[in-house]
Amino acid sequence: MVINLISDTVTKPTEKMLQVMMNAAVGDDVFKGDPTVNALQEKVANMFGMEDALFFPSGTMANQTAIKIHTHPGDRMFCDKWAHVYNYEGGGAAFNSGVTSCLIDGDRGMFTASQLQKLMHGKSDIHAPYNRLVCVENTTNKGGGGCWDFSELEKIQKVAKANELSYHLDGARLFNALVAKKQSPEQYGALFDTISICLSKGLGAPVGSVLVGSKKHIASALRVRKLFGGGMRQAGYLAAAGIYALDNHVDRLAKDHENAKIIGETLENCSFVKKVEKIETNIVIFYVNDSIKPEDFMQRMADKGILFISMGEGKLRMVTHLDFTEQMLSLLCKELKEY
Repeated sequence: MVINLISDTVTKPTEKMLQVMMNAAVGDDVFKGDPTVNALQEKVANMFGMEDALFFPSGTMANQTAIKIHTHPGDRMFCDKWAHVYNYEGGGAAFNSGVTSCLIDGDRGMFTASQLQKLMHGKSDIHAPYNRLVCVENTTNKGGGGCWDFSELEKIQKVAKANELSYHLDGARLFNALVAKKQSPEQYGALFDTISICLSKGLGAPVGSVLVGSKKHIASALRVRKLFGGGMRQAGYLAAAGIYALDNHVDRLAKDHENAKIIGETLENCSFVKKVEKIETNIVIFYVNDSIKPEDFMQRMADKGILFISMGEGKLRMVTHLDFTEQMLSLLCKELKEY
């Protein structure tokens, strides 16, 4: 048995999801002629109380499109030093949009409105780039699935608005935060200019992300998606999986969170573990003792069929998901205790 905890992107479509995919009505989405893609976009826009939405092949493309429509070359984007848009999207903000990133030294990938405010300056300073965009990530990937305090997000929005900055949410795992914090999509839709939602992580769809925003922003995003090569044809087969995931796989995220906490408790009781980060959702980040090389520990576990990743700086990461069973959980905890 292979226990793959590399990411929640490793899931396979369920049998029911596959049936829905195979029976999807499709058309040419580049010409806006795919009824299932259109239905997905309308569904997500309505969920968040926003005007429009656009289906993308990846979360990176959705985020990079958002950055491009909110900025001009030479502008400055603010994000946390651990932000996915800065660390894990291939330098896309600089390459695609020509923006510079101002990194904020937050806690577990989350900064404060006060920290952002201190970085504001007048537009009359010709030596500095224009401040144009604030990006936040919820949940935080490198921060171990951390969830932002919603009141802090509201305070950041006030700073952004007062300084004429756009406000984008990388919501790759936003539904994990919604379930963990008992929040609603509408709360976020009322706060952000644009939000990217990943369907292929905890929600279990095979491919795809959705960007939501105003009709004006999504019209611009449609052009940029084409520019980035993201126009798909009969994409309704993929969109159908997204619709099914939103209808059936949101509430079950609580199970992933429960499993992550059980893994965390097991690790905390292992003598070879130095530290386990706070666990709020489905990501477990931990550190082994200095006497153990992380790569050696990973290889020992891989030899037993247990797969996970290193995120650098000694961080080891396990991610629970739809395909992680009770049997796998029991076996994983047994192997950790016996290491």
